Amino acid sequence: MIDKPKSEDDHITATRKAVLASALPHVPHDGWTDRTLAWAVEDADVDPDLARLAFPRGGIDLAIAFHNARDAELAAELAHADLSTMRFRDRIAHAIMRRLDLIATDREAVLRATSLFALPHHAADGARAVWHTADTIWNALGDDSIDYNWYTKRTTLAAVWSASVLYWLGDTSPACTDTRDFVRRRIDNVMQIEGVKAQIRRNPVAAAVLAGPRRLLDRVRAPGDTAPSDLPGLVHPKN
Repeated sequence: MIDKPKSEDDHITATRKAVLASALPHVPHDGWTDRTLAWAVEDADVDPDLARLAFPRGGIDLAIAFHNARDAELAAELAHADLSTMRFRDRIAHAIMRRLDLIATDREAVLRATSLFALPHHAADGARAVWHTADTIWNALGDDSIDYNWYTKRTTLAAVWSASVLYWLGDTSPACTDTRDFVRRRIDNVMQIEGVKAQIRRNPVAAAVLAGPRRLLDRVRAPGDTAPSDLPGLVHPKN
């Protein structure tokens, strides 16, 4: 059987993977920069034109590729993990810690990426990267929400993930036990908030006051597969 020729997308994906692997040894010294990218392209011995297609904005796209690659590894791992015996909050904590484990050997690279994403002109890229991780975790854990809860879940988890990474970067405890405790505390805080929200929903006075805003929120829908790429979601018109 003759193998089908690879498409341009396949070549770009392979190029991105090879360049990223070659870039990581350079990042601690040169950061996520165009210089690192140039060294990585040379070390990986890939087509420079394909490299430009894979990383059109240079170093920043290299950092994003690193982040998204680790998200993809987490998604693949969680897809085969049996978490059925865990409470849901423990599943979230497990996912966060496994995502941190995947970057444990690249702490300096993560620190460099965090500093890069903190720059004002890359803040949007950093926000998208954090959201991507939160979305990856929720999807891997089977979230099927289609209304405004799709957004609130990811917004909340994005905040927990961001705080966890910053804490982890400074954690020197054995096996990052302090980070594990920190993650559990943050998730417990979120669960407490969800409990308060449930109490409010059960309160008839609060339910009446919030009836109008709830009707508006009920029109919000999670983005579908065909949603425009520059929009976070859809607001459906009233039937």
